[in-house]
Amino acid sequence: MSNTGTWMQRVAQDWLVLELAAGSGATALGITTGLQFLPFLLLTPFAGLVADRMPKHRLLQLTNIGMALPAAVLGVLAVTGRAEVWHVYVLALVLGAASAFDAPARQSFVSELVDPGDLTNAVGLNSASFNAARLVGPGLAGVLIAAFGGGAVATGWVILLNAVSYAAPVWSLRHLDTSRIDAAAPVNRGPGAIREGVAYVRARPDLLLVLSLVFFAGTFGLNFQITSALMATEVYGKGPEEFGLLGTVLAIGSLTGSLLAARRALVRHRLVVGAALAFGATVVLAGLMPSYLTFALLAPVTGLTALTFITSANTYMQLHTDAGVRGRVMALYMMIFMGGTPIGAPIIGWIGEEYGARWTLIGGGTLTIVGVAVSAAVHLRLDRARRERGEVATEGPVPAASAAF
Repeated sequence: MSNTGTWMQRVAQDWLVLELAAGSGATALGITTGLQFLPFLLLTPFAGLVADRMPKHRLLQLTNIGMALPAAVLGVLAVTGRAEVWHVYVLALVLGAASAFDAPARQSFVSELVDPGDLTNAVGLNSASFNAARLVGPGLAGVLIAAFGGGAVATGWVILLNAVSYAAPVWSLRHLDTSRIDAAAPVNRGPGAIREGVAYVRARPDLLLVLSLVFFAGTFGLNFQITSALMATEVYGKGPEEFGLLGTVLAIGSLTGSLLAARRALVRHRLVVGAALAFGATVVLAGLMPSYLTFALLAPVTGLTALTFITSANTYMQLHTDAGVRGRVMALYMMIFMGGTPIGAPIIGWIGEEYGARWTLIGGGTLTIVGVAVSAAVHLRLDRARRERGEVATEGPVPAASAAF
């Protein structure tokens, strides 16, 4: 329920920005998206430490309430006709701050709910749940915005529905059987805990490669919040219903990728690299689509490659990380994955403003391909040098149960 509301707000918030910032919608969308993800860059390392120090089911209740409040305020402002672009900017930043604390706790909480041998399956099913909501949310938001009149007031009602939806995860978390949660021992309070997590990752070339791939794909490729809006409105001349539908058809591929990931037994580097390259190529191809129909037909393929990459990268990080630092490691993962957006989103928005919407996809996909290829080449070269020196690359433990795979 909450994921559905989240996807509804993403569409409604984008449409609200386009309504309020007539003539400079691309730049405003880029700024909004950048501000919403800026806290991931600034706060996530500390958030990961918090996730390692307190019970995650309690922390997640607080973060869900923290995400509901800015949604409620923005919804009220829009419904009453008082919303301005700067309101959206500020509330997007507040929402991002709550999300920055939510993400590492939620990611690492998965491994506390299931046995180690089921982790790959659980990560895939978690993504499937998220993308099943993505099937419903954008299309439903588009229909509701159109039904309520298509203007800024209409988006406010949709955003208010998202604020209410956060009651579902809060209720679920309060009713979990905490005796069945396999939580790691809390990290001792004291200086150097965040540096310890960074040092752990720096000593792991395999994790560094995954983080590098995630940076390039997340910064330049995974900007559908901007690119789909610009393609729908500026290139194809469509309204909120067609814009919302793009999110739904994209989620068809995303859901398929999630379910395939849930069946996957083991994740290796080659899958993460290959999926990232395939995703970048698909994004470039999307920018070349001649019509709304062909763009929509390609969207499921884009979603499939995106989720194959995201899920494989996420699973690799969790499977190859010690439980005692997993919250901090996943915080670094989320910081790079989501924190690159404040860098990439304004750039992508500026490209759309200066060179047209198509180049947001063509340029973003090309930068993703180049970044992934260079990262993989550097890793292979360094790995070859280590082998020639007789060194063995440090790798974290894969859960013992996965040996059956």
